[in-house]
Amino acid sequence: MDALILSCGTGGGHNAAGRAVECELLSRGHNVTFLDPYTLRSRKTSSAVSSAYISLAQRAPWAFGAVYKLGNAYRRLPVRSPVYHLNRGMAPVLARYLDEHPCDAIVMPHLFPAEIVTHMKRRGMKVPATFFVATDYACIPFTEETDCDWYITPSPALTEDFLSRGLPPEKLAPLGIPVRPAFMSGRDRDGARARLGLDRDKLYILVAGGSIGAGSLDETVGTLLENFAGAHAVVICGNNKALYDRLRRKYTSRCTVLDNTPLFADYMHACDIFISKPGGLSSTEAAVLGTALIHVTPIPGCETLNMDFFSKRGMCIPVTSPRKQLADACDRLLSEPVRERMLAKQRSSLPQNAAPNICDLIEDTVGARA
Repeated sequence: MDALILSCGTGGGHNAAGRAVECELLSRGHNVTFLDPYTLRSRKTSSAVSSAYISLAQRAPWAFGAVYKLGNAYRRLPVRSPVYHLNRGMAPVLARYLDEHPCDAIVMPHLFPAEIVTHMKRRGMKVPATFFVATDYACIPFTEETDCDWYITPSPALTEDFLSRGLPPEKLAPLGIPVRPAFMSGRDRDGARARLGLDRDKLYILVAGGSIGAGSLDETVGTLLENFAGAHAVVICGNNKALYDRLRRKYTSRCTVLDNTPLFADYMHACDIFISKPGGLSSTEAAVLGTALIHVTPIPGCETLNMDFFSKRGMCIPVTSPRKQLADACDRLLSEPVRERMLAKQRSSLPQNAAPNICDLIEDTVGARA
């Protein structure tokens, strides 16, 4: 089978979900191409799309929230969204690529490629089996105007949300958000600490703001170091170089500051508590691995809904004000009974084998069309 995974660089979660599916498909002997569709037009177009999102999320999260609210309001209108009209111009570009590189399945962990494929279908262009993978714990605006063969949702608990937006029930597959095998191997704290050169007996707290380094990480780290004299903070800044430089200057001890790292799963294994903005992918990685999780300062919109989904099910402790609430949240998670209850909720509330189950669905669908 030849599979094409289409994603975009507007935050690392979409690409990480796509890579998880890619990893599983490759392990089964399939051919996989991973592609940002905008690069088919130009690298400049791809960079512009990604940079616009990242800049808004990093510098003006309130504006991102306003855009999300506008999207929710717009979706009630009986017309196609601006997102659809912006993406439809990519349809002939992707059609030419598929003519030259035919495939059996297209997997899309991002809305924009799903909009492109939808316009192709409406114009009668040939399209293989299509799979949209939702990477947030909500039916985000304009999902309902796309036309895919399958919609892979994060949880059976969200089925009603997707149905209420008009998604056909026969196309919904609540298989979960896929994560890479490194996050599925269970807890191995001592082994991870040994691999990273960390002290076996020290209290380590991992702090991250996703691939874009968003959220009030300065305040979060400062609060931790003030309240936990024996703790060591490991801060992952992603591609936010200004944050990385600022934290490196400010904290010269009891704090390890990293930018992007391929060892994120090891750090999550190694640390006692994970503090993160509630991105759909990073939250799922933590829950599948089994990590004491604190959500802080969500980017308004889908991340607010992610935090609400996790906190209502006991899978995280939500913190809206790090200065006032963070120390108490950490204290609670250092209690073994509280921690174990959270990990049990994580195991019981989310699908644990999303990537293999998604690939089963892809294989079955393609096989039935053969």
